Amino acid sequence: MARVVVDVMPKTEILDPQGQAIVGALGRLGHAGVADVRQGKRFELEVDDSVTDAELSEIAESLLANTVIEDWKVTRVQ
Repeated sequence: MARVVVDVMPKTEILDPQGQAIVGALGRLGHAGVADVRQGKRFELEVDDSVTDAELSEIAESLLANTVIEDWKVTRVQ
């Protein structure tokens, strides 16, 4: 079995209201050095060796990410 991580983030041109809320909260809590936050999603999949990179890309693109507003990256970690 292998572990695969799929990171999904809003595209840079898409407004990220959750990230902006975090920036505001950090400032109110006294952490003034943080200029920007982008909040995304992380998926960890346990797959067997028969799952190809092409299949992983299809899973990420068709199920895990909204490709209109999000970018994604698949990484095999084991």
